[in-house]
Amino acid sequence: MFNAPALAILVTMLLVLVRAFKGPTVYDRILAANLFGTLTMLLIAVYGFLTERPDFLDIALVYALINFIGTIAVSKFVHFKNLTPPLPKNDPGDI
Repeated sequence: MFNAPALAILVTMLLVLVRAFKGPTVYDRILAANLFGTLTMLLIAVYGFLTERPDFLDIALVYALINFIGTIAVSKFVHFKNLTPPLPKNDPGDI
């Protein structure tokens, strides 16, 4: 019964990979990479359900958190061109 959703997720992952490589903008590629990570998390969860191993749900949650943090980091890098916070400007009147 859950083989059909797993197959649908795999087909969707293939379509997302096409969007990630095709582009046209960097933001489309970031969104496609984020969606690929989300679909991977869903596939891990479905596989855990199919094999009756609930510990895969914990792995899927950790993967989702890593995917979220990675997407935020890449988006910040694309926007600011570095990952370090901007330095405060020194005022000549400050000691």
